[in-house]
Amino acid sequence: QVQFVESGGGLVQAGGSLTLSCAPTGSTSRINGIGWYRQTPGRQRELVASISVGGRTNYADSLRDRFTISRGDANNTVYLQMNSLKPEDTAVYYCDAYKWLGGIRYDYWGQGTQVTVSS
Repeated sequence: QVQFVESGGGLVQAGGSLTLSCAPTGSTSRINGIGWYRQTPGRQRELVASISVGGRTNYADSLRDRFTISRGDANNTVYLQMNSLKPEDTAVYYCDAYKWLGGIRYDYWGQGTQVTVSS
């Protein structure tokens, strides 16, 4: 199993910035990538950004101009820098680590961290 240490959520005014961090622990071997997703009540969880072990990044089209995902040099920690935040960015943000094993994708989810953007 993979566990996570997530941090960085909180309350920020519109136009402000936050940085989320996700540090996977436990069975971290063979992780192929880590991503951030977000979810609001009544809506499906949606991809914010992801980064593969090779450094390839993927963003939600609507967020790529304001959000940046990166990986720490010495460990598996992944950061999500969020700039110019808007009230509609308010959500629970979840860290996800995925592994491809035998052609099947396995996802491991963090507990989530609340981001609230006030207008």
